[in-house]
Amino acid sequence: MNTDVNKNPLSIPMSSADLNEADIQAVVAVVRSGRLALGPQAVEFERLVAEYVGVKHALTVSSGTSALHLLVRACGLGPGDEVLVPSFTFASSVNAILFEGATPVFVDVEPDTYNLDPDDVAQKVTSRTKAMMAVDIFGHPAEWDALTRVAQQHGLRVIDDSCEALGAVYKGRKIGTFGDAAAFAFYPNKQMTVGEGGMIVTDDDEIARVCRSMRNQGRPEMGAWLEHERLGYNYRLDEMSAALGVSQFKRLESFLAKREKVARMYTARLQALDWVRPPVVKPHVRMSWFVYVITLAEGLARDTIIQKLEAQGIPARGYFAPIHTQPYIRERFGDLKGTLPITEAIATRTLALPFHNSLSEEEVGVVVGALKRSV
Repeated sequence: MNTDVNKNPLSIPMSSADLNEADIQAVVAVVRSGRLALGPQAVEFERLVAEYVGVKHALTVSSGTSALHLLVRACGLGPGDEVLVPSFTFASSVNAILFEGATPVFVDVEPDTYNLDPDDVAQKVTSRTKAMMAVDIFGHPAEWDALTRVAQQHGLRVIDDSCEALGAVYKGRKIGTFGDAAAFAFYPNKQMTVGEGGMIVTDDDEIARVCRSMRNQGRPEMGAWLEHERLGYNYRLDEMSAALGVSQFKRLESFLAKREKVARMYTARLQALDWVRPPVVKPHVRMSWFVYVITLAEGLARDTIIQKLEAQGIPARGYFAPIHTQPYIRERFGDLKGTLPITEAIATRTLALPFHNSLSEEEVGVVVGALKRSV
């Protein structure tokens, strides 16, 4: 059942979790068991994800942000270290770097997919650059061959922020297998959800060992109950959320297929609008649709269009406001405006339309019709 969808076509939700009775019963069973933390559901969720992605280790954590934070620490990044990262992303990509006192160096994006530009990455490497955090934006894989070459040439650690891209594939290889480690997230608007939660995936035994300890207050895996071998956090995932993850994960491929279908419906209807560019999907990737983001023609007032859509009962969002222009970044690093021409050119023209697994063809038509009337 889709509990959040209002069938009134003039009240279409921006996103909606795809939940059914099996999901509910999975959570209820955990509550009835009394084992609410550090239990078998998290272990099973980890096993399923590791097997699906094709990695040795998967670690449940409390959010995608906590996953990224642990990976920054596990890679040994800190004060004096520069980390290459896109500005066209969600704030957590950058925040995880700042948590540890490292310096984010903002890199521009490709003009079509809006993923990290490998050429700009290469140009911004300095003697202080220690790592790169790539983002598989909106569920489209980054250009991993080129990014990997740059990282290998300069000896950089690589963290894949794949929080938006569970199930995506780059040249036949699943996202989550690139770099030193990757992070997934399961917020309710993602491809699948556990409410709040995330996952670290890696083939690196040491990264996995350290992250397991840090997520659990710094305790060693085989140590005494109150032994703490390092600074740690309460970044564990509870058993109710893990049980929902196990149940949801069993339907992941069907979720991805539903989202692909909705995306195709949108793209087909938008072809007639010469002032809209639908999302670009490269032929060598499998897109894992997180959101459906269009690009408006230059000169159109996006915020006015959003207001007109909302007046018709259609929510819409600007995706993303560049991080290098955010107040907290300006306070710390000064005015960086003008340093990322592609990012800044597209940031005021990108618009996310309502998108979820169960959006019907009729509802897609309503959204596109409202968009036409908003220009």
